Order: sequence, then structure tokens, then C-alpha cells
Amino acid sequence: MRKSHPIRRVVLATAATVSGVVLLLSLKPASDPAAASAAGAAPQQTAGAQDSPQGGQQGGAGAGTVTGDAAQTEYGVVQVRLTVADGRITKAEAVQAPKGGLSDQKTALAVPKLNQEAVAAQSAQVDAVSGATYTSTGYKKSLQSALDKMKASSSGSSGTSGSSGSSGSGQAQARTVTGKAAETQYGPVQVRITVAGGRITKAEAVQAPKGGLSDQKTALAVPKLNQEAVAAGNADIDAVSGATYTSTGYRQSLQSALDQAGG
Repeated sequence: MRKSHPIRRVVLATAATVSGVVLLLSLKPASDPAAASAAGAAPQQTAGAQDSPQGGQQGGAGAGTVTGDAAQTEYGVVQVRLTVADGRITKAEAVQAPKGGLSDQKTALAVPKLNQEAVAAQSAQVDAVSGATYTSTGYKKSLQSALDKMKASSSGSSGTSGSSGSSGSGQAQARTVTGKAAETQYGPVQVRITVAGGRITKAEAVQAPKGGLSDQKTALAVPKLNQEAVAAGNADIDAVSGATYTSTGYRQSLQSALDQAGG
């Protein structure tokens, strides 16, 4: 009986050793730190690769900012930055403006108004703010520079696609609308506009005051009013000095034409 005990012990010890080895082998792959780190690194790299293209698309999906050239004025530099989406100004801001002394007050008064007018007019045809003439002039110069850059960028990006569509559908959509004649103290004023793509492409006065000094005033005022109507795309245009009645009648007839065109 005593001789059989050592054999049993050896058998039991061997069985225990084999079982332990089997358990260790079965547990090793799951607890291997190299395998675990590799498994965790793969999803992180994938997420990073997906994030970068998304960020690029957000930066250039028809929206962006354009900064005009800095305009030097008597009291300091004025520089305008525009936020643009779908070819329209959605935000305007002055990244540089005169500072120090009274300039702080004038800048705080003028710049917010100029920003609002730039968005409303969609052009550099904005009124100067009273008491801040130099700042207003510099603002308009920088704004025009930003608009020029915006137009150059849009024409460059849509050059190939726009050229093929403009010859057919673009011209087919252009139409002419004549506003109602507006009576003034010196005679009627009537405006005709050509509209294409929802914008004024041409403006002309088919009626304007005539005779005596009216001929000179009409010759002076109407070309400027025509240009401003096309640039502004609306009837919010400045009156020409010395031709107030003609300018008022022009704007009334222009608004009538825009109403008919749905603009």
C-alpha cells in the first residue's frame, strides 16, 4: 500500500502540471500586451484619417473669408474682411481701424454701421458715416478690394462650368423690365433694367428731364445712377449732387422695375 502512494503522487503532479500549462497557453493570447496595444491603435488611426478630410471640406464648401487690402487714412489703417457664402456677403468686419483718442469713439460709431451697410448693399456703394469721413472712405476702399478678390476667386473656380452654361441657359434667362414712370418737378423719369440670374446686368433711363439745365443734369446724373444700380443690385443708391429730383425719380422707377422682376 505504501509503494503505491509515490506513483499516485507523480501521476497527480504530472496531471496538474499539464493542466497548468494548458491554462497558461489558453490565456496568453488574450493577455499579450503587444496584441492588445495593436488592437487599440488601429481604431485610433482610422478615426484620425477620417477627421482630416472632413475638416478640409468644411473650409471650402462654398464659404470662406476674403480680406481686402489695408487702406491708409489720415488717422490710421482700415482693413475689411468679408465672410462669403454662395457668392454673397454674409458678414463684414473691420480687422483694422483707427485707434486712440477720439478715433476710438468714431470707430465704435462708424464701423458697425458700415458693416451692416456692406452686407445690405452687397457692394462698396455704402454711405459715409457722418463724423467719420476718413474711416468711411478707407473702409470702402478696402471693401472694394475684398470684393474684387471675391469676384476673381469665383470666376476662376467656375470658369469651365460657367462658360458652357452661360451661352445657353444664362442668356435665355435674361429679361428686360421697365419700371413705372416717376413724375418729378422737371419731368418724368423711367428706368429699364436687364436682369439675368437674379441680378441687374444693365440699367438705363428711357425717360429723363429735358430742356435747358435739365439736359446737363440728366447727362451728368443718369450714367452715374445706371452704374450704381448695377453695382448695388437694388434701389438703395446715392443721389447725384445737383440732380436730386432726377435721382429721386430714378430710384422710384428703379424700385418699380425691381418689384416687377421679383427682386
